[in-house]
Amino acid sequence: MTVLDVSGYARDSDWSRVHAVVAGVGVAGFAAADALLSLGAAVTVIDGADGERQRERATVLEILGATIRLGDGESLPESVDVLIVSPGLPPVAPVIRAALDRGIPIWGELELAWRLRGADAAPWLTVSGTNGKTTTTLMLASILRAAGLRTAAVGNIGVSLVDAVMDPVGFDVLAVEVGAPQLPFLFSASPLASVCLNLAPDHVDLFGSFEAYREAKARIYRNTQVAAIYNDADPETERMVAEADVVEGCRAIGITLGIPSRSMFGVVDDLLVDRAFVENRGENAQELASIRDVRPFAPHNVGNALAAAALARAFGVSAEAVREGLRTFEPAGHRIAEVADVGGIRWVDDSKATNGHAAQTSLLAYESVVWIAGGLAKGQQFDDLVERTRGRLRGVVLLGADRDRIREALVRHAPEVPVVEVTRTDTGCMDAVVSAAAAMAKPGDTVLLAPGCASWDMFTDYAHRGDEFAASVARLVAG
Repeated sequence: MTVLDVSGYARDSDWSRVHAVVAGVGVAGFAAADALLSLGAAVTVIDGADGERQRERATVLEILGATIRLGDGESLPESVDVLIVSPGLPPVAPVIRAALDRGIPIWGELELAWRLRGADAAPWLTVSGTNGKTTTTLMLASILRAAGLRTAAVGNIGVSLVDAVMDPVGFDVLAVEVGAPQLPFLFSASPLASVCLNLAPDHVDLFGSFEAYREAKARIYRNTQVAAIYNDADPETERMVAEADVVEGCRAIGITLGIPSRSMFGVVDDLLVDRAFVENRGENAQELASIRDVRPFAPHNVGNALAAAALARAFGVSAEAVREGLRTFEPAGHRIAEVADVGGIRWVDDSKATNGHAAQTSLLAYESVVWIAGGLAKGQQFDDLVERTRGRLRGVVLLGADRDRIREALVRHAPEVPVVEVTRTDTGCMDAVVSAAAAMAKPGDTVLLAPGCASWDMFTDYAHRGDEFAASVARLVAG
């Protein structure tokens, strides 16, 4: 069956000739289907789930003219011109393999959004990395707003990028969070500036190998126009920039928690400074903010602030706006959030630390820790994490389906650290977890929920896990 050539399709193309299949009816899939229907395309929406949320969205799309197929997200209709894949769909999913076998073009949410941008479209500032994406994107949006720009934090952050580019009012610039599953099917986008904050094993279960995950992450830099930003503490991100096919004239800009060299952002005397977008950068540096302007304060969060500042400065934002944007930034929940400080013991919710690299970064921010960890490991190993942090561990409380992986790493590399396992698998087990942690903690310690694992074995999501932790701590404090 002949497939229509959609390689050159953009917003003003004749979409009435196109049959698009949208895989997934979540936030991104709903927005994609809605936009394509409004442009006149024939749209079929497929999703392997058939729950209440899927049915609600499907009903709306069916009224708008879409064909809906719930409960089967693996097979393609006979006649398809393009497959639009939602961010959460693994690159090895059967529907993707079927499209590849049949030579059907596959676009991710970002690829579709780029093609649907209208005249005078807003530039994109894109943020990826294993950890820190959401915080950096929200910091960036706060800085852009402080500069008086109409902007939005969109993409992997839960706000549809397609909705943003279809907005009839439009934006001056967009802060775009990009998760790894969105990147394999991104081809034509050309961000004004981009950053990969860090790279560590994650989503190996989705990509099949760390090498495939790394290759996907590296695509964030493709076609970058002005600044490809890397983390000087993570050589892999610098290699990605060196290998990237960028627009002629695009500069490599580094970020460091130390004193910056030329064409870098860094820290001097507790000040965030810019030695990239200043005149005579060989001699001069522009003060942007104090590290005290970064909230919540932690070394890795200073790195996030530097990345956000570099992206904003690439767009031409003033130093004053960077400072004001960081000062007025409201952190997202469940990211090194202090929930209590009682008897000299701090209780910190970093439930968003859903992989080992994030947990390690969080642990290294505190001197003496009772660590709460466990959940779904997503194919990770924890030996390196335990080796690097064992000197800070007062004790460990383990929960969740894959807690044995962390326990085994502790036995190998930190056998002297006390470990308590909570075997209950209901959400109410958090009371037992918090009680066990309280029994271990001493004044001056931090009890840190930084699970290093996904939450879906026991909780709806990481936010639910963090909320249960905070509620259990509140009950403990109340007596």
